[in-house]
Amino acid sequence: MEDNKNTTQNGGNPVNRRDVLKGLATVPVLGAVAYGLYKKKSYDRYLKNAITEELNMSVDEPAAPVKSEGKEIRVGLIGFGIRGKQLAKALGFAHPEQVEEWRKAAESNKNDTRYLDFKQQDDLNIRVTAVCDIFDTYGTMAQEAAANINREGKGGQMGETVKRYANYKDLIAAPDVDAVVIATPDHWHGPMTIEAARAGKHVYCEKPLTWTVEETYEVRKAVKESGVVFQLGHQGRQTDAYLKAQEAIEKGVLGPITLIEVTTNRNDPNGAWVYPIHETANENTIDWEQFIGPAPWHDFSLERFFRWRCWWDYSTGLSGDLLTHEYDAINQIMGLGIPHSAMSTGGVYFFKDGRTVPDVLHTVFEFPDRDLSLMYSATLASQLNRGKKVMGHDAYMEMGNTLTIYADPRSTRYAEKIKQGIIKPDMPIYSYIPGRGADTVTSATERYFAGRGLLYTYRGGKRVDTTHLHMKEWLDAIRNNGKTSCDIDQGFEEAMTAHMGTLSYHHKKQVFWDKENEQIVV
Repeated sequence: MEDNKNTTQNGGNPVNRRDVLKGLATVPVLGAVAYGLYKKKSYDRYLKNAITEELNMSVDEPAAPVKSEGKEIRVGLIGFGIRGKQLAKALGFAHPEQVEEWRKAAESNKNDTRYLDFKQQDDLNIRVTAVCDIFDTYGTMAQEAAANINREGKGGQMGETVKRYANYKDLIAAPDVDAVVIATPDHWHGPMTIEAARAGKHVYCEKPLTWTVEETYEVRKAVKESGVVFQLGHQGRQTDAYLKAQEAIEKGVLGPITLIEVTTNRNDPNGAWVYPIHETANENTIDWEQFIGPAPWHDFSLERFFRWRCWWDYSTGLSGDLLTHEYDAINQIMGLGIPHSAMSTGGVYFFKDGRTVPDVLHTVFEFPDRDLSLMYSATLASQLNRGKKVMGHDAYMEMGNTLTIYADPRSTRYAEKIKQGIIKPDMPIYSYIPGRGADTVTSATERYFAGRGLLYTYRGGKRVDTTHLHMKEWLDAIRNNGKTSCDIDQGFEEAMTAHMGTLSYHHKKQVFWDKENEQIVV
């Protein structure tokens, strides 16, 4: 459509494409608001075309899977429980029975894209050469997943069976392992990362970084001194909506930000870490002493082995498990760093099952140098969706897998446009909804993570596992001597922030961060 062709607005006033673009320049957030505010279809058409052309908002055609360039990287997997299976899948290795389950689900439900998503996932050019799990059944499953090099279901063509190690130290020492993926209970993250870094092995470690404050310093020291490439498992770093949110913050769209609210709401046993106990698990199939490791001794317990997140003996609780995802998202888009102080309250109010970790937690972090507070609020006994909200003087932003920004009725920046009716506070001035369409998740917990952009995002016209992208970034950094988005410095900030929240809960008082000496003061 040519620039000099006109349409009409309000019964005859000519409007051309240049007028539209000129108008867009004065509208907040790149002018995306305007499309929803003008009523005439002809003007809408011009506006839509202008936005698409100027902002490159067109939808890409799905890209074909590609193979990462460079040397093949040999990976060892440590831990093959719930998260370990998910990390293996993100690397391109899923158990044949799992692949078969996805395939059958896709046949009966066209909206279930898990099988297609996995088959179309890029080849990261790695080889799993070693696995380690202290539960025999999971160890065998890890071997079978690692052998599934063609991503097939039951009866498919498998590769060679990889070696299973009984102890993580032996796996790390193996000469055919270049990098390790750590997906163990929290109390093992620090020791395993330190061991791997000192052995010169690159590390992808699930969050949180550490179980205790003391080992946080040791982990950072080991990683920095070794020079290995480290990535902490906050896959939200790859969520497209978060990148859009960062752009909006940098452009000052919200105005001065004084309050941020992040939340966790779940309401089912799985979401409260009451995971199923495997039928083959017993004292003969589990290496209990190795599970305990640095934790206080406790007699063999299947509940503690499979539901370890419920006890402080092995867990970092809501702070380390779920708060860290929410904090890292905000740290990503705003660069907050470690807070000046933290104050936590809560308790075990619903799941009276012997757990020591609270199922309700509220923590307020203060950032006086940024003139703002970050509030975390969580319950494991209500499914009410509260999401993330970043509140500025001129607008507020709701974040998740989608992004929506609304003008504040009392905004200074947008006051004139609100008065003129150009901006309406009850309508978003910016809305980002990637990959519109039906998405299938299988549990309340998955819905929780999907809504926060922690399961998938959209790249190259297709839905992509955010964990896959996060691991790809790590592997690319190994090949190219590059930097990861959630490196050891970001991990240190995450760990200390979470520990501050936990210590405040335990001591029932406000705790502080001594920035100069890098110490938590209780």
